[in-house]
Amino acid sequence: MIPGEPSRTALAAATHRAAHQLLEDGCIFADPLALRILNAEPDAVLATASAEPARSPIRLFIACRHRVAEDRVAQAVAAGVRQVVILGAGLDTGAYRSPHGLDVSWFEVDHPATQAWKQRRLRQAGIEVPAFLQYVPIDFETEILGERLAAAGFDDAAPSIFVWLGVVPYLTEAAIFGTLAFIAGLPGGAEVVFDYADPPVNWPTELRPMMDARAARVAAIGEAWISFFEPAPLAERMRALGFSEVEDSLSGPIVAGYMPEANVEERTRGGHIIWARAVS
Repeated sequence: MIPGEPSRTALAAATHRAAHQLLEDGCIFADPLALRILNAEPDAVLATASAEPARSPIRLFIACRHRVAEDRVAQAVAAGVRQVVILGAGLDTGAYRSPHGLDVSWFEVDHPATQAWKQRRLRQAGIEVPAFLQYVPIDFETEILGERLAAAGFDDAAPSIFVWLGVVPYLTEAAIFGTLAFIAGLPGGAEVVFDYADPPVNWPTELRPMMDARAARVAAIGEAWISFFEPAPLAERMRALGFSEVEDSLSGPIVAGYMPEANVEERTRGGHIIWARAVS
């Protein structure tokens, strides 16, 4: 990120979520607030998406990672979890659409500049901030996640679920595994959903031009991808941190389940979505 400015990749991800509502009728991930929080006309969103049809795999991957995350949050709440933490919330609308009631506390953690930008957009869109949501501004370079969460009322002795989407590729390995160690070490037990990517050299040949172009775009705006992982070693490192269950998914089978007509090929490389649980 550029110091003092909101994340531009957060805006890009929100635009993909909105485009999914229009182009695929939100069939994988329905978000009735996606267009409102963008403060964008549908025709403008469609024009942006139509200008680069090769980016549709990214749009569908983003829809899939939110589908997995929201399903896992629903399952966790059904099992008794009452704390949901969104790390790097960007323009995520989960808390504002939550069907889980007032006794489930939500915490949105993000850089102060991005969080202030989101709050302005919410006001402009007339989207109400629910009473069960707490904003947790944090400068990850100078502040400690656990301390900022505790100050916002997070109870580390109670079970929780963390949603961490669209963030890991932009972080150093030290920051990634430091955050995962914190989650795994919570005394109340915790789950986490996050996404990551295989090293670019391992991507399917037909996806490499698109991914190279996207990597160049995010680097040009100061938000370069710097961390990639192989699935098996990543799962091993997570288990060493204390996660007893680790499930790794690719978007292809998820897309096929919602859009059989898409004829999505089965791929063993690309963008991954992980769910993991550490028991206290």
